[in-house]
This record gives sequence, structure tokens and C-alpha cells, in this order.
Amino acid sequence: MSSDHPQAAAVQVVDRDTVRARLDELLQPERFRDYGPNGLQVEGRAEIRRVVSGVTASRALIERAIEVGADALLVHHGLFWRGQSGCVVGWMKQRLALLLQHDISLFAYHLPLDAHPTLGNNAQLGGRLGFTPGPEGWSCFGEQSLGFIGQTDLPSAQALADRVQAALGRSVTLIDAPGRPVRRVGWCSGGAQGYFEAAIDAGVDAFITGEISEPQTHYARECGVAFLACGHHATERYGAPAVGAWLSQQFGIEHRFIDVDNPA
Repeated sequence: MSSDHPQAAAVQVVDRDTVRARLDELLQPERFRDYGPNGLQVEGRAEIRRVVSGVTASRALIERAIEVGADALLVHHGLFWRGQSGCVVGWMKQRLALLLQHDISLFAYHLPLDAHPTLGNNAQLGGRLGFTPGPEGWSCFGEQSLGFIGQTDLPSAQALADRVQAALGRSVTLIDAPGRPVRRVGWCSGGAQGYFEAAIDAGVDAFITGEISEPQTHYARECGVAFLACGHHATERYGAPAVGAWLSQQFGIEHRFIDVDNPA
């Protein structure tokens, strides 16, 4: 899936460092304890006319960005993570070589992109799933306040699973809480199954994330709170294009979201 942001009559050009500063101002990476560096991970050409957004800086996404003439990539999952060996070999060499050869900048924001109150993965996912924030916005819970809480009015967790499956276009793993209507929903995109206990403590009727591990089934059954695993990639497809569209509106540059399918 790919989408083009409506282009202005004349495409504008913006300095790379201006984009970097505005993204850092918007997403505030200094607020987060993260698993890798946020911001400009690979420096490309000094001027940006066209930005491509995507979930992960995979070789497939980089190759697609080259095909459409991107000057910059904006992603959720960048190249560098805590615990890596630091050796530029194999897949790392291949991805870096493509970026450097074509002078493409790579901007990556991990937890800051999950957490932004309007453009982030969680806010965008909540809106897509039809949840309603409170009068002061989404309520938050869990470590670094990454989990979101919203309101809905569904008769069962199965009805919620049906809604999520239709909205995201993929199957859902549901650990049900039979007989319990769903009024208060907690969610955290990606691999946030570890937030389930905090969601239970926050008083939700159901919790949505991307993945499930062995303990969550037991917690759901014993606590009577439904758990839905809806795909790591599928739940994190919405923050990067929202920020890419914001960049386009701010600077008049072109934006295209390219979704490289991932069943995980």
C-alpha cells in the first residue's frame, strides 16, 4: 500500500537540518529512554524535496524510496539498536550502502513516534479504531506513559476483535473475557504485551497490542480482561505517514507513504 500526499502547485525545498529541528521539536525524543538513537540516523543531501515514510528502514523500503526519488526517509524502526555488534556487515551494510550511494537521509523515531498525542502510532490507531478520548485527550498509563486509554461502546470483546480486524485488514488473536461488555479500552502499539498488567491495573475491559507472549493468556483468563494481539507491523502503520503528511503541510514538500507488507 502506498499513498501520495496531495502536492502543492509548486514543490518546495527545505534544508535537511530544518527538518531535523522541527521533527525533534515535534516529537521531543529527549523525553524518552529508548532502545536506540532517535532523530537523524543517516545524513543525506542537504536539501529535501520529497520524503517517504514507512514503518521500518528495511532494504525493500529503501529500494522503493530510491525508485520514487526520495531525498529522505522517515520511519519508526531505524537501523541502530542497543545491543547490536556495531559491525557494518550483511544486511546492515546493504541498507547503509543504498542510503549513502543515493544520498538519502534517514530519520527514525521509535518511542517518540508511539507517544505523540495526536500524530503518534497510538493516537492514530485509537482514532482509526473509533475510540473516543476524554475531554483532555487520551488518558495514558504504563512505563513512560506509552499506553493509551479510550472509550467505546461494544457488547463484547469479540465485537471489538471484529472491528479491529476490519480496520487493520488482518486476523486478530483474541483471548476473550466472556460476558463482559467493552467500555474502556487500553492499547499500545507494537510489542507491548508487557503493558498488559498495567492496563489491567488501569481498569480497562480490553487491551490491544501487536504481539502476545505466553503469560498474557493466563492474565486475561484470571483477571477477566480481554487481550487482543493484532500484529506488530499492523498496529504501527499510522504514525510515520501522519508525521510525513505534517511535514508536507509545514514545508510544502512532497510526501509518500510506502507500506512494505509484514505479517508479523
